This record gives sequence, structure tokens and C-alpha cells, in this order.
Amino acid sequence: MNTDYSIPDTTRALLARGVVMPSPEAVWVDDSVMPERIARGVVLHPATRLTGDATSIGPDSVVGKEGPAVLDSCQLGHGVSFKGGYACGGVFLDGAEMGLGAHVRSGTVLEEQAGGAHTVGFKQTILLAYVTTGSLINFCDCLMAGGTSRKNHSEVGSSYIHFNFTPHSDKATPSLIGDVPRGVLLDQPPIFLGGQGGLVGPARIAYGVVIAAGTIQRKDALEAGCLYAGPTRSGARAPKPYPLGQYGAVNRLVRNNLIYFGNIQALQVWYRHVRVRFMRPDPFREACRLGAIQQMDTILKERLKRLQDLADKMPASIAALKSGADAQQAEPLIRQQERFAAQWPAVRDALKHPLKEAVGEGPRTRFLAEWEKTGADTHIEAVRALSPDAKAAATAWMQAIVDRSAGLFDANMADA
Repeated sequence: MNTDYSIPDTTRALLARGVVMPSPEAVWVDDSVMPERIARGVVLHPATRLTGDATSIGPDSVVGKEGPAVLDSCQLGHGVSFKGGYACGGVFLDGAEMGLGAHVRSGTVLEEQAGGAHTVGFKQTILLAYVTTGSLINFCDCLMAGGTSRKNHSEVGSSYIHFNFTPHSDKATPSLIGDVPRGVLLDQPPIFLGGQGGLVGPARIAYGVVIAAGTIQRKDALEAGCLYAGPTRSGARAPKPYPLGQYGAVNRLVRNNLIYFGNIQALQVWYRHVRVRFMRPDPFREACRLGAIQQMDTILKERLKRLQDLADKMPASIAALKSGADAQQAEPLIRQQERFAAQWPAVRDALKHPLKEAVGEGPRTRFLAEWEKTGADTHIEAVRALSPDAKAAATAWMQAIVDRSAGLFDANMADA
């Protein structure tokens, strides 16, 4: 069926300008939209709706990649990604990004590379460059700044709320998280608002402040570089210094990361050598098995990257600890960090190397001998039918893989 006649004139005009629409008949562009304000190369995915003569979308921007998207009288700069949701009267500068389920209302400005993950609501909110928000967030009547780059940015944890309406039915509640006079210069320490928390406006938050996860901050936090946490049963807790970039004990942090890495490796081995029996004969299940292995590769690469980032921060942290007033007291922390920094290259190379068959070879052989004989039609039925000895062997095999990863870092300390 030829659907060309269902395409409105405004949509035709955009296509003629070089706007990319995989399904132009599924994109609705109101007559009020001025085609010349939509740049060549913009991608409008199906279920995108544009309206308003003020709407402007810059080159390399993508709208509706993850779901239906409505833009009403919004301005998007270069390379903006509005993945899905509704926005009316929002401004998104170059590289800004909003995830699926966005709800953006008037008075909202996101500067360069600022944005939110999925299901984020903004109204009367300004995020200066690089500020990043997690998911399930409601931010109204506030301005947030801080940070110097995408790797050093102010962050709002998921499930965070800015409370902006009082029992007196007023909204005299705007909050400054950072400020404009210094924030625009992009040279201030980032601010961290921990997830599952909230800020009761009107409030002011200083640069370098960390508000602990799960905390409802009801007062100003004006002591820069300090940690603010919720009250305990015995009363309020005073803010305490929280020097950004200066780490404490890292043994547990590194060990838990390596244990996690080993668990993902173990699950990948299970998919390669155990699940294959019941999945390979069915092309759809085999596609799932291979896809899962590939996704686990992605996870392992991500964990390596994050550990590398941590290792890269150790020299600065060590230097800060050594130059601090409590350098002598911090000596155990310095030794932990120096040990991690020294061992990391060898640990990293070992983690990158494919697992050898010899890891857990004995229990592996015992388990697979029974596994191949287990009579069942599905993977789950076969697992349930295993003998206690076979289950013990499987656990020992998987644990050997985990232990191999965890053992790569020699903490050599009592608290490891």
C-alpha cells in the first residue's frame, strides 16, 4: 500500500531538507513548525510529534529513539538526544540528553552534556553543563551547578525529589545547588545528592557537598566539601569533611569488585558449558544463550573500565593523604592504596586473559559427567534432577572461578 498520501506537507518539507525519518507516516509535524528550524540530519523516530513555531532542532540530534516523543516549543542544540517522553518549553544545549519517560515543562534549561536517565521530571529547573541526574527524579524550582567535565560532574542519585510545595500552599521554595557566579566557570567541585533522598526548598547547597543516600536534607548545607547525613536515633549528625578525590580504605572495595567480576565469569562459563546442552538444538534458545554470553562480555569490560578508573585516581588520592594534616594517621590507608596501584596492572592483565580450563578442573569433570546423563527436557528440570554430589561439584567449580578472580589482589592486610 502506498502511504505517501498520508504524509502531511510539513513532514514532506522536512524530508526534502534532509531530516531522517525511518517511518515518515508515523511522525506527526504540526503546521506551526517551521521546517527551516529543523536541521538536516536530525533523526525523528516513529511516534515523534513536533509542534510550536518556536521549535528548533539542531544537527545530529535524535528524537524518540527509545519510545514516543513529544516536543512542543522546545529548542535543541547540536547532538541532543531526547529518547522519549514529553517536553514543552524546554531548552537543551549541545549534547544534552534525556532518557525514556521524560516529562519536561517550561522554565527548564539543560546546558551542554547535562541530562537525566529514564522517567525524570523537570520544571523551572536549570542544570548547568555536565550535571547528571539518575532515574525516577522530580526536580522543580531549582538550579544545579558544579563539576568540570563529564568525568567530574555533579550528580543526583535515582529516586530523588526536590520538595517545592508547602502545607501553606505556596511555592516560595527555589533551591540553589551550587550557584551561577562560580558555576558558569566550570571550575568548582561537583555536588553529590545521594539517591532515595530529597531536598526541602528553599535551600542552598555549597560546592563539594555530599548528601548521603536516603537523606532528606531540610536545611542549607553551606560547609563546602562536607558530608551531610540524616539524623541518628541519638540526634542530628554534624557535617564532616569529605575531601573529593581522597579515598579511604580500598581493600574491601577492590576485593568486592573482583568477586563480582568472578561471579560474572562463572555465569558465563555456565552458559558456555552447561546451558549449551538444552539451548543449542533450538535456534531461538541458542540465540538467547549467545546473546547472554555477549552481554556478559559487555559487563566484564565495563567492570574492568571502572576498576581502571579507580586505579587511575589512586596517585592523586595518595598525594592528598600524604600532604594532609593527618598524614601519619592515614598511613594504613596510604599503604592500601599504594598496594592496589602497584598490583593493578598485573591484576588487569590477568582478568583480560581468557579463563583456563584448569580452573576448577576436578569438580568440573565430576559435574559434567553426571550432567550429560541427566534425563530431562529443559535446563531447569535437569538442574532439579541433579544429585547432591553433582550439585556440590557444580558449586565447587563455579566457586573456583570466583576465587581465582578474587585471589588476584593480595590485600595482605587484616581488614581485607
